Amino acid sequence: MNELKGKIAVIYGAGGAIGGAVARAFAREGAKLFLTGHRLAPVEAVARDIVSAGGDAEAAQIDALDEQAIDKHLESVMASADRIDISFNAMGILPTPDLEASLVDMDLKQFWTPIMSYITSYFLTARLAARRMLANKSGVIMTVTAPPPRIGTPNGGYGPSQAVKEALTRYLSVELSPQGIRVVGLQAHAMPETKTITEIYEGRAGMMGLTWEQFTGYLAGTNHPKRFLTLAELANVAVFVASDKASAMMGTTVNVTMGAMD
Repeated sequence: MNELKGKIAVIYGAGGAIGGAVARAFAREGAKLFLTGHRLAPVEAVARDIVSAGGDAEAAQIDALDEQAIDKHLESVMASADRIDISFNAMGILPTPDLEASLVDMDLKQFWTPIMSYITSYFLTARLAARRMLANKSGVIMTVTAPPPRIGTPNGGYGPSQAVKEALTRYLSVELSPQGIRVVGLQAHAMPETKTITEIYEGRAGMMGLTWEQFTGYLAGTNHPKRFLTLAELANVAVFVASDKASAMMGTTVNVTMGAMD
């Protein structure tokens, strides 16, 4: 317990399934949370849960694609807490654009939109957090990716967007690790607790002719234990990676696919 006691953490996309789960786990381990999201209501709901459980969390409505909004919010965090120890980007795009579209048939905007959105958000939040972390030569920058770029799942620009995020994790680490700042990603796979899997099923259901049980059974069958990764399990890994116990872990994307990827 208290692996993150006294740590100051900013989470983007905190109103989503992954961001909310990580926020609650960080709070249980003693971190003070500054939660953000494109819509305020779900972020406030997470903050209320944390506070009611005895934790410390504040909610703010921030567009994770808006550089000025991110910068202004981080300035307010610095004014309140005097430092930033953890930046966690769980920003997602819902509905996920053009998951089922053919690469041959789609136009450039369809292909480029998820790439531009995911990489812009990760770059801005990481860069602006790093500028604050450099003063103390300490901090952890984190994000979440998915396996499609490694297995070639046909889903337009979504897979390439995740590949670019993993590359940026390595690039940022090369630059920031000598300054005491770790950069690490988490690669998760097929969690029915998130809206993304529901969207994929709804997009492919007619084409595949599968029931929800058949679809999720197929996905679970692609990993070693033949069951799904849970949000709680992912959040527990995030706690470890963010903690000082993972001080040797940097410049990599942690495989949390339960064996689906080797």
